[in-house]
Amino acid sequence: MAGRFFRRVGTVRPSHLMFTTGVGAVVDLPNFSVLVRGLDDWDHKAVPEFSPIVEPRLLAEVRRFLHDPALEELRPAPWMEGADDPNSQAAKVGVPITPFPGWLRCTACDDLAPIEGSTFDFENSKARKPHEARFFHASCGRKKTGRRPMAVAARFVLACTAGHLDDFPYSEFVHQGGGCPNASHPKLRMDDRGGNLGANVEIKCMPCGARRNLKEVLGQRGADKLPRCRGRRAHLGDFDPGECPGELKLLVIGASNQWFAQTLSALAVPPTGASELQAKVAATWESLKDMPGIGMLPYLRTVVPALRGFDRWSDEELWAAIQRHRNASEPEEERGYPDLRTPEWEIFSATRLPPGTDDFTLRRDPEGVPAELKNVYADVIQAERLREVRALVGFTRLDAPDPQDPDLVLRAPLSRKKAGWVPASEVRGEGIFLRLPEDLLTEWTARVTGTEAMQTHREAYARFRRSRYSGRIRGGFEPMKHWPGERFIALHTLSHLLIRTIALECGYSSASLSERIYAGTEADPHRAGILIYTAVPDAEGTLGGLVSLAEPNALVRLTRRAIADAMHCSSDPLCAERLPHDPAEFLHGAACHVCLFVSETTCERGNRFLDRRFVVPVDDPGLALFPELP
Repeated sequence: MAGRFFRRVGTVRPSHLMFTTGVGAVVDLPNFSVLVRGLDDWDHKAVPEFSPIVEPRLLAEVRRFLHDPALEELRPAPWMEGADDPNSQAAKVGVPITPFPGWLRCTACDDLAPIEGSTFDFENSKARKPHEARFFHASCGRKKTGRRPMAVAARFVLACTAGHLDDFPYSEFVHQGGGCPNASHPKLRMDDRGGNLGANVEIKCMPCGARRNLKEVLGQRGADKLPRCRGRRAHLGDFDPGECPGELKLLVIGASNQWFAQTLSALAVPPTGASELQAKVAATWESLKDMPGIGMLPYLRTVVPALRGFDRWSDEELWAAIQRHRNASEPEEERGYPDLRTPEWEIFSATRLPPGTDDFTLRRDPEGVPAELKNVYADVIQAERLREVRALVGFTRLDAPDPQDPDLVLRAPLSRKKAGWVPASEVRGEGIFLRLPEDLLTEWTARVTGTEAMQTHREAYARFRRSRYSGRIRGGFEPMKHWPGERFIALHTLSHLLIRTIALECGYSSASLSERIYAGTEADPHRAGILIYTAVPDAEGTLGGLVSLAEPNALVRLTRRAIADAMHCSSDPLCAERLPHDPAEFLHGAACHVCLFVSETTCERGNRFLDRRFVVPVDDPGLALFPELP
């Protein structure tokens, strides 16, 4: 059976394998659906000139995040040029998939049967038309003249919060958990009747006549009638050992919560002295972790090969870096996401910009910030070249991973055993970095911290975490843990205002833009930067239209328009008056699809932590970062 599925059945962009259709995701093709298999089945040996993606800083942090010091590479998906020719070697290279769900339904007679049986056949005879690949029912009793009727995926599956995915047990369901008294492998039929009140799908056993409607297992009450999770890892082709802690949910194929990517990304910034040393310590930690003390370093430099790469640093500097790394190695339950933003902030906020490279080139206008915007920006930098590397480190089901706390949901593995690498992609683009005046944000933060509006946001954040995660928290629940802070809301809102205006001015679609917010941290509370950049894997990312908007005249026009447009929304007064009062759990105030929301690929926080009233005087001028328009 497996031999029939070797031919190509579709294509996706490398970036899709990071965010949309990666390992463990169900992908809808024109005529059936498939599941992307685990890394154990990916084959890079067929690519003669394969080379990994080089980004040492990201690789070091992926190792730490996954607790896998033996992880060696960031690899792109296997691909070769010339795949359009079905007879070429390139046509045989790709990401492995398997048909899923494992049950199909005939579109003519409604017969329901597993793929691995003899009921349905598969055809993919036209190598240049992979979109026509399909399953069909050759022996359909209701077959009419012409093409044999197509078989489509039976649209129900089971998933749990531990990342397991399984076929719906149709035979056991219709027989109330037992078997058919008249046949060991009974013939089933699925009658999908539709309806306005949810699914109305009846399963019937033909040998014994048993019938049961799937409406019985829908909703919260129906969840009690579902079986226990078997721990099936469909993408890996095995079952988790031990009892699964997750709770099964019934999903429809195509549900948006069946797969969420968990990724790490970093800009390829040139290392500063401190960050370069820390990165080298992290990369060679296995050789450094047992260093007894600074007094032994002069001798160990002569006998330990790993220390030969630290000749540029003194013993004191090296020992301090080792201590910092050792202190950062906290127990697993206390760890969070790695800090990938600090080296970037250090570069963007430096007085002297680094020399340009093919991956990273910055330029600052000699005249500085335009006089009209001195009260808005403290610095403006044109990023003429940027390179971002993204690595897929796992995925979750049902609950999206929290951008600040990776331990709040259970991460599913990408492979059965440690593969020594993780999938990655790189994109090149351009951007604008804007730093806001510290005195402006400090004064504003002091002004709004104790207000009723900000307190409402804080209370909504606590409710959001409590209702969403409290049943799966490990080590106690802290309602305000990872609260991003007041200045993040202001910076994030201003970023969205600028992105929406940029999309109108520079010709890029908003989905082609991304943001990185550099807000204050406990270690460095004075960060206040916004990077808006292109993040697409084709030529659109480097056309120069975005960088040109950082020129003085264009930036003045852009900023004034963005802030002025924030004063009004066509959904006002509903939008302007919105606050997340109890019992609401949404994490935005005066914000909606008309005025602030952008595409999910653009926003780093899922369109949360947005409120126009904290940037412009929508209602109370005392809450606005800019009480008067620049």
